[in-house]
Amino acid sequence: MADTPDPVVALTDEECWERLRTQELGRLVTHVGDVLDIFPVNYVVDGESVLFRTAQGSKMFELTVNDEVLFEVDDYTDTDAWSVIIRGHARALDTSEEVERADGLGLAPWIPTLKYTSVRVEAASLSGRAFERAPEPDRYGVQQY
Repeated sequence: MADTPDPVVALTDEECWERLRTQELGRLVTHVGDVLDIFPVNYVVDGESVLFRTAQGSKMFELTVNDEVLFEVDDYTDTDAWSVIIRGHARALDTSEEVERADGLGLAPWIPTLKYTSVRVEAASLSGRAFERAPEPDRYGVQQY
């Protein structure tokens, strides 16, 4: 039997950031105590961090209690897929310079709501995988002749 390439490949940090730059929608995972919440957010990559805007509410409350977050983005086609996870810390931008920089990146809410708070997720670690999409191999090892 010929060697077949692994259908799951780990991405380098550079490849992760490249792929993150191609998308606009991710999922922010917060946790307070034993409670996990997942929020879809549109975002933009800024250097080696992601920015999103939000209104006051449950996301901001949870981030003030615990700033450790996961941020996940994925994409797929008929033949391949990928997923990137950022483990890091989220904080609201508070200086006028930070807010002005964020405003210049073109990030705008997808829905018609006012979102005054820009939040930066700084990566403490990054992991990503690319997947080849194909039919499942024979599960029981029966050889076809």
